This record gives sequence, C-alpha cells and structure tokens, in this order.
Amino acid sequence: MTDLYKAAGVDIDAGIKSVNRIKNLVRGTYNQRVLGELGGFGGLYSFPAAEFRDPLLVSSTDGVGTKLKIAFALRKYDTVGYDLVNHCVNDILVQGAKPLFFLDYIGAASVNPELIEAVVSGLVKGCRENDTVLIGGETAEMPGMYAAGEFDLVGTIVGVVEREELITGSTIKPGDSVLGLPSLGLHTNGYSLARKICFEILGLKPTDSVAGFSEPIGEVLLAPHRSYFQELYPLITAGLIKGLAHITGGGFYDNIPRILPQGCGVRINSGSWPVLPIFEFLIKEGAVPLEQAYRVFNMGIGMVLICSPENRERIRSSLKEVYQIGAVIEGEREITIC
Repeated sequence: MTDLYKAAGVDIDAGIKSVNRIKNLVRGTYNQRVLGELGGFGGLYSFPAAEFRDPLLVSSTDGVGTKLKIAFALRKYDTVGYDLVNHCVNDILVQGAKPLFFLDYIGAASVNPELIEAVVSGLVKGCRENDTVLIGGETAEMPGMYAAGEFDLVGTIVGVVEREELITGSTIKPGDSVLGLPSLGLHTNGYSLARKICFEILGLKPTDSVAGFSEPIGEVLLAPHRSYFQELYPLITAGLIKGLAHITGGGFYDNIPRILPQGCGVRINSGSWPVLPIFEFLIKEGAVPLEQAYRVFNMGIGMVLICSPENRERIRSSLKEVYQIGAVIEGEREITIC
C-alpha cells in the first residue's frame, strides 16, 4: 500500500528514527528533577521551591538566525544547537537567573535522522555545560516551507532567580564601572550583513581561505556563541553586579540602554579591548561605518557588566579575561563610543 503521507513529503518513520537516535543524548542532561521520559506530550520538571525564599521564573525564546545558512553550506550541524543554548542562557543570566530547563524546536522540509542527531548533540553539550536540562522539543517536518536540506532552529529556556537577587539595573549611577567580557566571534548576530559582505560582495565561498585566518572563512564565522553563566553566576549571587547586557541584535547601542535607569548614559572607550580580526575584516571589506558596526556586531565584547568602582577589582580578579571598557555617565540612556 502506498504511504500517502510519505508521498506528500512527510516521513513519519524518519521522525521516529530521529527520536530513537537522540534519546540517550537527551537523557544525559537529566537530573533528579526530571519526571517521565522523552516522547511525552509535555516535559515534566519538579520545581525545587523549598530551596528558594521568593523565587521568580525567568524565560526567553530565541533562534540562531542566518548563521544557519553557513552551517548548511558547510554541512556542519553540531555547533548551532550549542550556539542556541548559550544565547538563551545569556539572555536570562542578565537578570540574574540560573537556567532550569530548555526546549528546542526544529522545523525542516524533511527529517534527516543523522542531521537531527548532530543538532541535538550541540544542544546537549550546551545544556550540560550550563547545568540545565533538555526537557523536550519538537521536530516538525513541513515540505514546501523550507528549502531542501535546510531547517530552522529555535529554543526556549526557563530559569529561576531569587527576587532579592534579580538584576534590574535600577542601582546603576554615574561613576560606575563598565566592564566587557570577550566574545568568540559574531556569536548569533550580524550574519545577514556578514554573509552579504563575504559571499556576495567579495564572492567568497565558505570553504575559501582568507589571509589572516587559520581556518576557512565559513569556519571563522561559525565560531561558537559563548556562555558567561559559569563565570558570572557566583558574582551575581555575591551581589557584586549592578547590571548586565548581553550584546546581541542591536549591538552596543540597543542593548546597553535596556539596563540603564533614567539619568544615566554610558561612555565606551573603543580602544580598550582587542577587536577580533573577523570584525576588522568585515568593516574593511564591507566599508561598514563604525557606528553601524557597533549597532550590528558585538565587536569582540559579548557581555557588558556594570558594577560599583569598589567592586571592580574583585570582579576582575575573579574572571579569566575582562576589560574595563568605559564608565557610566550622566545622560538619558545614550551610548557614546569614542
């Protein structure tokens, strides 16, 4: 008998094979809080309410964006899930939250069990490194929605923070120190412009070598999105941090103002950290004005931290690599880069 659904482009058996291939990977992130098994209609998690005095749940949803296009071109799928988890972890970390569990969504034209396994292996790596659980997800096969061999990847994270440890930025004031933690590359933002410069304007292929880089340009662009959780969480619980800004879409100009109270602006000293070669390359070859570069890219700083001057050296001594990149000044949430 002809399988009419398969003939229409949906292979149920491939979906089942995908689940079977990833079951053990996902179980590797589980802890005693997880109830049930992979494959249920919903993930079950026993919230440890007794461990908190006044807990708040913090959630965020995001995607990898057009960085996926480079992964497709290189047929390298085991890093984008890692990117996604780290991005989402950073998004709730800025409010002081510790991640509890993560859910993913993969939408594809057709389900390739080997590809799904590679993507999930990256998700699992990110979850394990961030002490969180991959509690569930969805793989949707939708012929006609995506180009052959391509997919979309989205994730949702849920974390928890004590109300008294919630970071709001409300205590930031002029004179506070602005520190920057380095990124590993573009992370998961700015890829539409980076791809246009590299592959349209310059006519490069992802496998091409470019002077000044030890890897093909596609591999350089796939450098992972770094998580700052393990380094920063002890400083958060110690009450040393007034504000955190994850430098993602919108760069410096759009992300730092999100944590500033009225009456405060930030001055950034652009020469106070080493700009990664990939950003210098994109700015030069794409003739990108600096103001636009700081709005599109992270420019080598993935997380901005604001603290009191008296806590600055204690924080710096606790971190592997951090730069004093500026200061809080009087203003109305303006960002000045000089």
